[in-house]
Amino acid sequence: MCEICRRNFIRGAAALGATGLLSPSLMAQTPRGETASPRLPARGEFTITNAYVMTMERDFGDFTSGSVHVRNGEIVAVGQGVSGGETIDGSGMIVMPGLVETHWHMWNTIFRSFAGDKQEEGYFPTVARFGQQMTPDDIFQSTRLSAAEAINSGMTFVHSWCHNVRSTAHAEADIRALSLAGIRARHSCGWPQGLPDTQSADQAPIETLAKNWKSYSNEGLLTLGMGWRGQFRAGPIKPEVYQPEFDNARKLGLPITVHVAAAAHRAVNQVELLYKSKLMGKDVQLVHALAVTPAELDMIEETGASISTSPGSELRIGYGYPPISEILAKRIPIGISIDTSALTGSSNMFGVLKLARDSENARAESEFKMTARRALELGTIEGARAMGIEDQVGSLKPGKRADLIMISPNALNMAVVTDPAHLVLEATGPENVDSVVVDGRILKRGGKLLALDTAEVITGARTALAGIRERAKWR
Repeated sequence: MCEICRRNFIRGAAALGATGLLSPSLMAQTPRGETASPRLPARGEFTITNAYVMTMERDFGDFTSGSVHVRNGEIVAVGQGVSGGETIDGSGMIVMPGLVETHWHMWNTIFRSFAGDKQEEGYFPTVARFGQQMTPDDIFQSTRLSAAEAINSGMTFVHSWCHNVRSTAHAEADIRALSLAGIRARHSCGWPQGLPDTQSADQAPIETLAKNWKSYSNEGLLTLGMGWRGQFRAGPIKPEVYQPEFDNARKLGLPITVHVAAAAHRAVNQVELLYKSKLMGKDVQLVHALAVTPAELDMIEETGASISTSPGSELRIGYGYPPISEILAKRIPIGISIDTSALTGSSNMFGVLKLARDSENARAESEFKMTARRALELGTIEGARAMGIEDQVGSLKPGKRADLIMISPNALNMAVVTDPAHLVLEATGPENVDSVVVDGRILKRGGKLLALDTAEVITGARTALAGIRERAKWR
């Protein structure tokens, strides 16, 4: 394994300034569990040269004119004077780890911006009513749309929080969409929309997936977890309902993720109750966790649980501000998430990271509470740590998997280069993401998706939404 060739901690920007996818009908004929994609680009050997490289490794820092050597999906070397395989000229570009997203209801992206301005047309009634009409193909179309948007905007890992698993086929559809896109992901198998809080979720889908996961995992790019309802939804859920679900996830050895303490008016002592019920641990991710007390943060730290927060949706829906600084002070693993495009519209992760930084500064009434680089860490190495995959991705380091992106500042919205970290956080949009690499496969290059047909993705999603609206006879 090659060492980092030369370390450069300069944070300036002198170098920068100087310079179809299977159709739904064919999909239905594919044997259940078969997720290999013949259309994913091959892994190879290449070196990105002459780029501004942000490793997101504090020991390595940045390289103002650096290179990244990739072979068979692995980062071989990072630094200067690196070569090997095809040369990709990164002159004028910023290279950094791909963004790590930690909680996204990808199955409902098809309802983008459908959460309305009236109580009866809010987010929860919308996804519940439409969600109950969704077929497996609808799930596929929505998750494929999400995955395409993720790759296009620089995400290389997503957490598909699928709480509309109406059958094993619905779960398989979500997994197949992720697999065909070539993205790294976790599928957290949840319950179906409309399930009464008095009834435990059917465990057959998740047990089928767990038993046969090797055939679903797309050569290890995909992992499995449980999306758990927890002890509260609209109101308390009885132990005889939630406990069997939790116990089954533990029996299957799966990570567990749960919405908790989202807003003060509906989150009193929720984390404390989880703690006292012995329902927290290193295998548990707490989603939102806005309404937590200092004592509850101590409980989270003690148990080793992680947190995912989504400033975009949390502010949009009125939950409040996520206590990111307090969580970081406890060294609790924390990642940032999209949550749901049905509520927020945009799935630009850079925008969400900027909002996380801005929210922290607003709470502190200080321009300097959180730095731009710290916010980018939340979207890369910290997010990977929160998902338990920091040994694989989240930074550019020899031995890690090659999940990285190339950003081109050669655009009106990024043309004047100052500090790269500030520029990336504050100005980057999907249109500035030139190239995306996942596990050594180039999935976007020159601004174009290579494994997905954009027109087909859009048409499939629009057709699916039209069918759902017709069946729901609403909106």
